[in-house]
Amino acid sequence: MEDHLLVILPHPDDESFGVAGTMLNYKEKGGKVTYVCMTMGDMGRNMGNPPIANRESLPLIRKKELENAAKILKIDDLILLGLRDKTIEFEDEEKLSERIRNLIEDCQPTLVITFYPGYSIHPDHDACGAVVMKALASIPKENRPTVYALAISRDSETDLGKPQIINDVRPYLQQKLDALKAHKTQMQEVVRQTEIALQESNDEAVDRLKYERFWLYPFGDE
Repeated sequence: MEDHLLVILPHPDDESFGVAGTMLNYKEKGGKVTYVCMTMGDMGRNMGNPPIANRESLPLIRKKELENAAKILKIDDLILLGLRDKTIEFEDEEKLSERIRNLIEDCQPTLVITFYPGYSIHPDHDACGAVVMKALASIPKENRPTVYALAISRDSETDLGKPQIINDVRPYLQQKLDALKAHKTQMQEVVRQTEIALQESNDEAVDRLKYERFWLYPFGDE
């Protein structure tokens, strides 16, 4: 069976932060990459600088930004669930987990990446991770794909220990930056600070950019 990476995250630009290099490496090795984005980030705080969007136009602009980033990251299939930004935690969990399970069964991935619930800072991140893990837990362990969880809160290593997976993504650094730049409304300042950190060899910031870290999620039946 062809290696197939399925990434499930809540917002446009989430894919370019913690998973971009991993996706590009997967493609380079001949695998397939699918990205499921739950929302269009319609409640995003930034409109570009100078502004290129307003509250009404932001979802369509962020959709186009995501499509541009997906091309840079060589994503094969981009699936948009169309949920409302900042409301994932209020969705019917059973219905949404069933929808996610159906997607997983359709894609037949060998690896799934999502947020680690409780360690992902934003309520949408945690709710996304929780519903994806619920869907995966309902799949018999002999049929369940490998699962990597992305944890970004400060207490991640204190509570979870060191990440079991550390991917060196330095060969894809420029593409990762280009993907972040594609998200013009939200990422201008982030990209600016990142490029300053690279120029100044800010070890902590550069380390976060060059290495993507994941935890193996414990399902309790393994």
